[in-house]
Amino acid sequence: MSGFPPRPYSSHMRQPSLATSASSTGQSPALVARVNEKKAELENLRELRDLSSAMASQMEALEQKLATLSGGTEAIALVLANWHNVLRAINMASAKLPKPSAEEMASDDTPLPLPQTLVRIPTEHAPIMQAHADGLAAEEERE
Repeated sequence: MSGFPPRPYSSHMRQPSLATSASSTGQSPALVARVNEKKAELENLRELRDLSSAMASQMEALEQKLATLSGGTEAIALVLANWHNVLRAINMASAKLPKPSAEEMASDDTPLPLPQTLVRIPTEHAPIMQAHADGLAAEEERE
């Protein structure tokens, strides 16, 4: 023969009712069960994909919020770093105040003196403003 081992004939004839039901429906119960199992697995995979997509979008939103928070934290750090200078300036302004006498402290009708109003003058544009003022002064001298 051709080199293949001979088939036992008893396996074909063992379940004639199964062969007839499989030929009438076209599928065996094991195959139907496997198809249903694969359909359930596919549905689970689709749900996993949808949940993963939702989680990815939430993570991107969280990333944007953390970037905003990081920028705000840097701004707060700069403000807090300047507080030392602000307190030092207030201390310097308060040091120039005359000390009230004991009589002034005892009387309730006289208010305590306050330090001079402190004004912040931006200095980042000072060189440009100085150059502009020098140019105007030079023009006035020529006239």
